[in-house]
Amino acid sequence: MVNRNNHSDRRAKTLIELLLVMVIISVLAAIVVPNFIHRGADAKIRAAQADISAIGTALATFEVDNGRYPTNDEGLTALSNPPTNIASTWHGPYVTKPVVKDPWGNPYIYRCPGAHNPRGFDLLSMGEDGQEGGTDDIDNWSTAS
Repeated sequence: MVNRNNHSDRRAKTLIELLLVMVIISVLAAIVVPNFIHRGADAKIRAAQADISAIGTALATFEVDNGRYPTNDEGLTALSNPPTNIASTWHGPYVTKPVVKDPWGNPYIYRCPGAHNPRGFDLLSMGEDGQEGGTDDIDNWSTAS
């Protein structure tokens, strides 16, 4: 004869075990997920810093070849496509792929002469908020960038 109490006891233990596993997974997720989210934000910041550094190097090479930086009208496009007025001295492309957008999908801001670098250029990513002047901006003139 089958003891129905043993069957009920086993079901209760299985349910308790399942709930315990769910609690453990929830606690681990609460600890691990924020770390991964923070790492994604850090990776975008590092990518923008690397882009600004690489673009700065490309702009410096452009200036050596052409005796000047690209104008504001020419912009960063001049690093991948020769401006018509300097086609004979342009030895680019100066970047492996055209400069399009920062890691948040916003265009990089280029100004020459720069307000912060009057003898050179200002290069800026507006960061996550997409607003110039915020605390999340990444640029080529701050020592913290």
